[in-house]
Amino acid sequence: MMRERIYPSGRCFQITQGDLTQQDVDAIVNAANAQLQHGGGVAGIIVRRGGQAIQAESDRWVREHGRVSHAEPAYTSGGNLPCRYVIHAVGPVWGEGDEDAKLAAAVAGSLRLADALRLESIALPAISTGIFGFPKARAAQIIFAAVEEYFIANPHSGLSLVRLVLYDQPTMEAFLQMWDSCVH
Repeated sequence: MMRERIYPSGRCFQITQGDLTQQDVDAIVNAANAQLQHGGGVAGIIVRRGGQAIQAESDRWVREHGRVSHAEPAYTSGGNLPCRYVIHAVGPVWGEGDEDAKLAAAVAGSLRLADALRLESIALPAISTGIFGFPKARAAQIIFAAVEEYFIANPHSGLSLVRLVLYDQPTMEAFLQMWDSCVH
């Protein structure tokens, strides 16, 4: 673990470097597209490691509910992953407009869904900072604020752990620099 903040409520927000698919948490968050087609990036890795059941459940979700919005993520089982669920959050593509609000909505929606599923722990990636092109430092600031705002607005949340799992060194450096400058 690289950084950790314990809130007065006892909830914990962590940053670590590692493999999202290996996290021992109730759910991981997939940085998904609105059609839940998990071909590349984090989504592709999740399906390769978790099994085709995740893609099959995603296809069924879209057939039953339609495209997934930024604020209302979908969820599937964790397949062969160590988590029980995968929450599929749609992050914004850089350049599509209103990206900051869409990223904040994706994070808050993931936390709300985790609470609705009565989960205690969740791990998420640096949503939209890979193939969707969101600037890393800006994403860090938005993700940190969204988690903190959720904890403040939901004092009775059952979530006790939110872990941000970063994969590569450039993302790690950008997020740690932002953490050190804005999280107290």
